Amino acid sequence: MCPACGGPLDLSTGSSQDSEIIEGQLRCASCASSFPIKSGIPRFANLDHLASDKAATAAGFGWQWQHFTQEDSRYAEQFLGWIAPVTPEFFRDKVVLEGGCGKGRHTQLAARWGAREVIGVDLSAAVETAYMATRELGNAHIIQADIFNLPLSRSFDYAFSVGVLHHLPDPRGGFLSLASKVKKGGHISAWIYGAENNEWITRWVNPVREKLTSKMDRRVLLQLSKIPAASIYLATKLVYGPLNKSRGGSSIARHLFYNDYLKAIAPFGWREQHTIVFDHLVAPTAFYLSREEFEAWWQDVGAGDVVINWHNKNSWRGLGVVG
Repeated sequence: MCPACGGPLDLSTGSSQDSEIIEGQLRCASCASSFPIKSGIPRFANLDHLASDKAATAAGFGWQWQHFTQEDSRYAEQFLGWIAPVTPEFFRDKVVLEGGCGKGRHTQLAARWGAREVIGVDLSAAVETAYMATRELGNAHIIQADIFNLPLSRSFDYAFSVGVLHHLPDPRGGFLSLASKVKKGGHISAWIYGAENNEWITRWVNPVREKLTSKMDRRVLLQLSKIPAASIYLATKLVYGPLNKSRGGSSIARHLFYNDYLKAIAPFGWREQHTIVFDHLVAPTAFYLSREEFEAWWQDVGAGDVVINWHNKNSWRGLGVVG
């Protein structure tokens, strides 16, 4: 539907490949707004007229996901940790919406787990990487759009957003927009940074990120971020990983700084751990939200059967039924 007026869209196809429309146009029958389809992706975002905070975030993460395009066999387990208690079977035959798809790894998983259709939405140039990751999956689709102004009707059985809402200028507003596209009785999941246990980040890391690293040339940041990434990599491979693998060692490890999170990322290789560090340093905006704030979001959308859990002792994950 038209993001400007909510009217229906007419499609004109310029070129297609098999059943995939590669080039074309979507035109609103009500207000005459038009939106191009370029390289297989419907483009609803006018990147030239974005607010400065949105533009900076889109630029940073767009660059990131076009550079860190690797895949990892651990992504499925990691994703399920972020959306628990949702399981792969939950996706079967559902129409699914992902708010902020990045490079498309979760869109890809949802499609492979049997979703009838899954639409991944992102504002940034990461849609190019996401499209390439999902183009062979007939039930996966990528759209470039603003999560606050989604060109979609309320027709989804399930929506989720992982690691995106806390980077928005208005995290709660992004959640409300996503929930507004879920049918009554459908489900929504979200995973966000927690305020609790992250005081060291908000006090010491955030000022450096806000004033320095998020403003750097990304190629320079890519190289400089290898220094903290190397420290974390060595700590996880030499200390946290080995200690947590044994009964005796785990009793020691649980007293170490940030053990639950570092234990969780220890199995990942260098490139993925470098991605994690770069991700934290490139973002111009990052909110760390308390459980109380997070709980209020679900109340705002009239959600029922809400399950909110503490994840790795540094973040919140939630699942609820939209009322």
